[in-house]
Amino acid sequence: MHHTPHVGVIMGSRSDWPTMEAAAETLTKLGIAHEARVVSAHRTPERLYAYAAGAAARGLKVIIAGAGGAAHLPGMAASMTALPVLGVPVESHSLKGMDSLLSIVQMPGGIPVGTLAIGRPGAINAALLAAAILALSDPALAERLAAFRAAQTASVPETVADA
Repeated sequence: MHHTPHVGVIMGSRSDWPTMEAAAETLTKLGIAHEARVVSAHRTPERLYAYAAGAAARGLKVIIAGAGGAAHLPGMAASMTALPVLGVPVESHSLKGMDSLLSIVQMPGGIPVGTLAIGRPGAINAALLAAAILALSDPALAERLAAFRAAQTASVPETVADA
């Protein structure tokens, strides 16, 4: 993408990319400029602070944050920016992503994180929700999003089997 990214896709570890790549792919399909970065709440707190605190000034409008395990990345990012933050729980081996989901969804009142489903479906939906937010002020994107949703609807068969 050649112009300023409007969506930041961040994740706590490179191992989260197979999940978060679904968000990036969906943003690409919709023609939304984005960037992807590894930012760990626990291992790189200074990087997280710099990223979140400077996000709006760099032109970002929405942050999608994926994290597994203790999953503090979305909430910490939301504490440092007024931009919408969408949290994607990444499936963990030990607790199948329930730990991540509960960590992300249980934010104290005053610091919102929009929490999506565990895994790739959540990453796809985070991208679609980011698109819907951006489409409020971007009529061309609104048209692309409507076309995407219409194509999705058209792809659902009416019958159980081909007869």
